[in-house]
Amino acid sequence: MNPVVAAAWTPGQHPSQILPDDGVEGTLVGRVWLGGAQPGPAVVVLRPDGVFDLSTHFPTMSALLDTAQPADAVRQIAGQRLCGVDELLSNSLPGRRDASLPWLLAPCDLQVVKAAGVTFAASLVERVIEEQARGDASRAQRLRQQVTELIGARLTDIQPGSPQAMALKALLQEKGLWSQYLEVGIGPDAEVFTKAPVLASVGCGDDIGIRADSAWNNPEPEVVLAVNSRGDIVGATLGNDVNLRDIEGRSALLLGKAKDNNASCAIGPFIRLFDEGFGLDQVRGETVHLRVLGADGFELRGINTMASISRDPADLVAQTLTAHQYPDGFMLFLGTLFAPIEDRDQPGGGFTHKLGDVVTIHSAWLGALHNRVTHSETAPPWRFGLRAFMANLAARGLLNEKTR
Repeated sequence: MNPVVAAAWTPGQHPSQILPDDGVEGTLVGRVWLGGAQPGPAVVVLRPDGVFDLSTHFPTMSALLDTAQPADAVRQIAGQRLCGVDELLSNSLPGRRDASLPWLLAPCDLQVVKAAGVTFAASLVERVIEEQARGDASRAQRLRQQVTELIGARLTDIQPGSPQAMALKALLQEKGLWSQYLEVGIGPDAEVFTKAPVLASVGCGDDIGIRADSAWNNPEPEVVLAVNSRGDIVGATLGNDVNLRDIEGRSALLLGKAKDNNASCAIGPFIRLFDEGFGLDQVRGETVHLRVLGADGFELRGINTMASISRDPADLVAQTLTAHQYPDGFMLFLGTLFAPIEDRDQPGGGFTHKLGDVVTIHSAWLGALHNRVTHSETAPPWRFGLRAFMANLAARGLLNEKTR
């Protein structure tokens, strides 16, 4: 792992920390906000000689991903040079924002943002603990030991929906420990939910939000797949599926309140398109690193090893598509192995965010996503919705028969 990429952001570091280990050798596409006389979002590609605007050919990321071979389509377009790569990345770090220069947005636009939950054994155990604790972090440590002693080791190698999984289900029901989280963790059907509204995700450098009334919460570092309208997986990026453990722990029916809040979904820094050097096999073997650096000096590190996932990424995409169509495509969070249990303030209190935490999620193939924690109530409000987006593209002359 490139040591520059691996470090969390601090003032003065080089912007190359946002890039993957191989720099701009892969096909990296994203969205930026342009200033000037006609401000608005633009679809771009990062190349060794700069950042190039592709919007006259692809006004939306959804349109680009819907081409037959997105990586080839990008290579065939020269585009208009906007700035150097370092200029864009420098302007996309937490605390840095020059409105006269482009900065990174979340790389998706018209895609629905979906998320798969309870896809790793370790996170499954933590969800059961949340439920048993009824959202009370002070009870988690004792429950963790009890739950792990009974089911922890049994879950690692179990294939969801298999006869072995069903036998474990019967045992747990007999012990009175069956949970709705175990149902989606080892049962045949995956949990797939809608994480955020279209266009509501924040990008690299933006603040991420936790609710002010949440006292037990955490980041969730994940790989996010980019899927087009035909159900083809065409690329991948990183995401932070911010989670409010106390709210979801009180009741799984509060999932929407725990997961979908202003600025609570971060995606980026860009989408790495599948090409001859990068594909689903690399996603399956990727390791995602997390670092949380607090203003109080607290530091938390963790990893999310995709090789440990209980359900294959292609199966999760297929399950997302079973009862719905997505004419503009979708982004799919694949879930996380990581669940922080380190005490931050007091013994048995576990981990929870504090305002000002800088969260860095990075991996060798996908680069690094940096965000700073604030309250959802005070994060910049989401105002650029679908009507504003379409009106903006029309005013800039980017909507016509060729580009729709």
